[in-house]
Amino acid sequence: MIAIDANILIYASRRDCKEHPLARALLDGLAEGSRPWAIPWPCAYQYLRVVTHPTLFEEPTPLAEAIQDLEHLMESPTLTMLGNGPAHAGHLRRCVLSGRASGNLIHDAHIAALAIEHGVSEFLSHDHDFARFPGLRWRDPIH
Repeated sequence: MIAIDANILIYASRRDCKEHPLARALLDGLAEGSRPWAIPWPCAYQYLRVVTHPTLFEEPTPLAEAIQDLEHLMESPTLTMLGNGPAHAGHLRRCVLSGRASGNLIHDAHIAALAIEHGVSEFLSHDHDFARFPGLRWRDPIH
């Protein structure tokens, strides 16, 4: 199963991002395809935080529109939303310690732990910090 980071969601929804065409094609392919794919719940919240932020974009995405975009993705029959499971604490501990995460990287360690816990075969992100987590197969589809 492939999982995607918040930055892919952000680029796919924001036409003013130079990464938009690649991210939109990737997201559409996943949402309309037959392969299982996933979004970690923290990435969904991060997407909402970023696209609606009034100082990050000249015209932020209206909240109702951003939520509607997420709901539309959640209609994909091949999508799984990844949340903390019973083994999460151990995965988080390993990711934080082996990835030497602290400060802002704790959020990335949480996402990496979710991906590992749920057996994600490939995590797609434009954030190269994910390369620091052993056990996470990370790839930048935008490069």
